[in-house]
Amino acid sequence: MIHDYLIAGHRIRVEGERLVQAVDALTGFIPFKVMADGEPLCHFVESTTEAPLFETVLYTNEIDGIVSHFGRYNNGFLFVMLPPEGEALELSLDKNKQVASFKGNYNLRLLRFACWIAYGVVTVPFKTVAIHTSTIVCEGKAILFLGESGTGKSTHTRLWRENIQGTVLLNDDSPILRIIDGEPWIYGSPWSGKTPCYKNESYPLAACVRLSQAPFNKIERLNVAQGYGALHPSCPPDFAYSDELYDYISGILSSLLSAVPVYHLACLPDADAAYLSHDTIFGVCGK
Repeated sequence: MIHDYLIAGHRIRVEGERLVQAVDALTGFIPFKVMADGEPLCHFVESTTEAPLFETVLYTNEIDGIVSHFGRYNNGFLFVMLPPEGEALELSLDKNKQVASFKGNYNLRLLRFACWIAYGVVTVPFKTVAIHTSTIVCEGKAILFLGESGTGKSTHTRLWRENIQGTVLLNDDSPILRIIDGEPWIYGSPWSGKTPCYKNESYPLAACVRLSQAPFNKIERLNVAQGYGALHPSCPPDFAYSDELYDYISGILSSLLSAVPVYHLACLPDADAAYLSHDTIFGVCGK
């Protein structure tokens, strides 16, 4: 049993009855399902062997009691998720990044995140990376709103949708950035956080805006170094601890920074902030 998914132009083939059924149950993947055709970039398969052991753990974090470890084994990358109860979910990727092997607990929350990690490792050499943002489309172009959790990304995109005609939400958590012929494009993805918004669409990127809360509205364009500092924290944190993956991400961000502006918006949660960012972006970029 196999199912194919086309995500940001990259074909992923899921193989094995249990894994296929589990991925099929992930609502976000439905719009990206396509006919199985041609050679995929990567095969997501059920592991039939013991999971490898870590040689090096590069990054560990804990969210809601789920402890995750990301690192290397002797033949590639390894990612393990340990829930408070039940068995672990283990993901290993061979050094050629052509096979991602899944084993253990296919709890949907665990599997969704493990697929995100696998997709990220597989596609980053192809100038593709997930960006933690809330993303809207306006006048045929995408705008990324970045910031730490609680800084108002979703609020600001809602204000655009409520006050700026024709604005729609593309993704509220993890759209895909891909550099194509030197130009940054933003794709919807199967991962959208607490707001279910799974659109198989793509748009050229107009700008990126780093948000912070303030008792006033003020926007300024960042220089290249500041722009890199604004963007990098929104890339997958696990990958920052691998020299190989970090180099790929740095190249992607460099291409983005040479093509589109990055701003910092200190703002109130009001309509004037949305008007200010809209008028600044499209006044500079043109329509």
